[in-house]
Amino acid sequence: MIRVLIVDDSLFIRTILRDLLKGAPDIEVVGTAVNGIDALEKISSLKPDVVTLDIEMPRMNGLETLEALSGVPAKPKVIVLSTLTSRQADMTHRALRLGADDFMLKPRDVPNVRGIENELIQKIRNLVALPTIVKSAAISRNEADAVVLIGSSAGGPPMLDTLLSALPPDLPAAVVVTQHMPEGFTASLAERLNRVSALPVKETENGDSLQTGTILIAKAGFHTIISGVAAGNGKNHGRIIHSTAPRLHAVRPAVDKTFASAAHVFGPRTVAVILSGMGNDGGEGMLAVKTAGGRTMVCAEEDCLVYGMARSALSRNCVDKVVPLKGLAREITRAVKQLEVNHV
Repeated sequence: MIRVLIVDDSLFIRTILRDLLKGAPDIEVVGTAVNGIDALEKISSLKPDVVTLDIEMPRMNGLETLEALSGVPAKPKVIVLSTLTSRQADMTHRALRLGADDFMLKPRDVPNVRGIENELIQKIRNLVALPTIVKSAAISRNEADAVVLIGSSAGGPPMLDTLLSALPPDLPAAVVVTQHMPEGFTASLAERLNRVSALPVKETENGDSLQTGTILIAKAGFHTIISGVAAGNGKNHGRIIHSTAPRLHAVRPAVDKTFASAAHVFGPRTVAVILSGMGNDGGEGMLAVKTAGGRTMVCAEEDCLVYGMARSALSRNCVDKVVPLKGLAREITRAVKQLEVNHV
């Protein structure tokens, strides 16, 4: 049984979160706290496995609470709950640097709070289950001859934990993740994923080169375009271009933009994957990858919170495989290594 402590100054939020977690048979809410001082006392007495932590609270806020927890032996895993504001984005980033293990976006409009149930439960389970990752500094990183593209939206972040933590540190390709997320939060996502992946993870910067065995998270607010750079071996390498072109499918970054531009540069040396997500983004991009000779796959529906994006690709008959989440890393690695054999 996973023991959870809920920390929030809002009685309504505490009540809602407790109610949401009641439906999970493997989770027990052992208590609630109204601020950091209350939380520290209850962490000491209740010994929770996971704490959900609000940032802005009276007397002792979430950041101060994390600082106080830094010296606590066997401290619980901490999920920071953050509302969708630029100030909260900055504080979330600081919270991760202070030792928070994950974060979750909390809707500002009260009626939508109940919509986070499945993602919150999944995040709690992931935190307890994720293995400890040790990064290898000895692996050399070169300009990538192949690229793995991952697109996701609602329900995507917990799936990225599972997928990226299972990729091998010597993956002979660059990885570019396009996750729909409010501006300001993709830096926190990259920092969070960097902790659970054996490969280095960072948010994209304009002009970044695509390196083997590295993961780039598309920066929110820009379309991440892959631009080609001619290489001496007759192949193209990739560079990141940030574009402020109009939103596509009401989002920026759009998966379609990244997938289609990468397919143009890497052609048959492209592997494209779609995880959970609402809407149609990704279908056209995956068709472009398939048309260019690349490999395509979507996650199985039973592992996704929402199946709109994957269904958009499936409706275009451009998906090679439908793969359970726990098998995706293995399937991606196999596809990349097959690319090496076919395009030496």
